[in-house]
Amino acid sequence: MKFNTDDIVSVTDAAKTFSSLVRDVTETGRNFVVVKNNKPAAVLADIGTFNRLERIEEAEENLRLLSIALARTITDSGRRHDLTDVAAEFGVDLDEVDAEDEDDRT
Repeated sequence: MKFNTDDIVSVTDAAKTFSSLVRDVTETGRNFVVVKNNKPAAVLADIGTFNRLERIEEAEENLRLLSIALARTITDSGRRHDLTDVAAEFGVDLDEVDAEDEDDRT
């Protein structure tokens, strides 16, 4: 997303004119980039823009999880491992783990 230089405001100026900036955002939909030490630090945007960004991020996470699930489905050999077998393979005593968990709860 590109911003007009008129849409860039320093932290100091944003603090001084915050009410005016919020009014401009809500009435016109204009967004502002707030810079600190000449580097973008924040964006002042309307709630609709924020909600769209939240939905996009949620969709992105869902797509990431879907891709993982599809990859697992494609590579699934059908072989399953029992917890006791895995624990034995790694030398873990499940009774000992249960006892430690019980000790931690008390």
